[in-house]
Amino acid sequence: MFEDPYTEHVLLTPGPTPIHPRAQQALMRPMLGHMDPEIFALNTEIQADLRAMYGTTDTTFTALLAGTGSLGMEAGFANLVESGDEVLVCANGSFGRRMADMAARYGANVRLVTAPLGEAINPDDVAAQMNGVQMVAVVHGETSTGVLNPVPQIAQIARQHGALLTVDAVTTAGMEPFHMAEWGVDYAYTGAQKCLSAPPGLAPVAISDRAMARYHARRTPTPLWYCDFEGLRDYWERHTYHHTVPVNLHYALHAALRAALDEGMLNRKARVQHVGQAIQAALAPLGFTPYVQRPEDRLPTVLALRLPEGFDDAGVRRALRERQISVTGGLGATAGLIWRLGLMGETARPAPYRALMNALEDLLGVQGLTERFNDALEPVPA
Repeated sequence: MFEDPYTEHVLLTPGPTPIHPRAQQALMRPMLGHMDPEIFALNTEIQADLRAMYGTTDTTFTALLAGTGSLGMEAGFANLVESGDEVLVCANGSFGRRMADMAARYGANVRLVTAPLGEAINPDDVAAQMNGVQMVAVVHGETSTGVLNPVPQIAQIARQHGALLTVDAVTTAGMEPFHMAEWGVDYAYTGAQKCLSAPPGLAPVAISDRAMARYHARRTPTPLWYCDFEGLRDYWERHTYHHTVPVNLHYALHAALRAALDEGMLNRKARVQHVGQAIQAALAPLGFTPYVQRPEDRLPTVLALRLPEGFDDAGVRRALRERQISVTGGLGATAGLIWRLGLMGETARPAPYRALMNALEDLLGVQGLTERFNDALEPVPA
């Protein structure tokens, strides 16, 4: 039996996130051709806003790839890696290992720097393997485990050795300050449906001048035609045809991105911390504990909580889903061990999590979750 498509659903997953109202409204705009002057003007505004979001220089090339964040990941390796290149990948979760797989498929000799699940990459381990490395790749916020990796320190090491740095910013950029130029990041990408609360289908990317220079020094053509950097530039800056972009998704992304910048990254970061702390305060008496032990290694936007002993993970999440509340469990080795609660974009607000607390009180036969959650929310940050 199909659900009423207009039923309010509480989406607490680590992506996608609920669509921002301004993005939802933008989707209703009439269709225009992808070569229309109005769309080129819109795209120019998007590029400027992406530079602000990523904290880039004025000359950094920014664009939207017509695909999800995984296309952003792949485009970086396709354009910046050639067969035989030495690429060091930091892998302490599912998405770091996806990076390693993609780099290898484009002919890289992949070196892995790993850390146990729930722990951040140690910069000293990166430094120890840098001899001859041409690119370092790291996931800033490892969605699969709720770990925040030390990108500024890793960036410093990469720059000292003359290597490019690729950063997966899927769960960080757009929800807190990201300092691409200051840190020394060369290629960064995210997904529209994460921190920005736009519909899935676009990957906002930023490409440094150093990365562009590496691209232009290639010995062979980029094997991924669809996202060839020069082809993208043809469309985004020279306004010549490359491929048909999803115009309506551009409308929505533009609106969501502008809403994020209007709110301010520091305000968004504070909102995430405030709601996250209230969730932990409410659930702690039930036995939920942080999966990541060191507070400085915890990813604020994906709250990974170890489940209480004997907790019926699948059963409770199934019962929540019947009440129109979606919660995500662990991946792979953490399945049945943790919950991963999204705190990106429109999910990082009190109302969705108040609904979760109300439902858990009923399902688990406990009281006080909502009250503790509300108490922890006071005072509301300015």
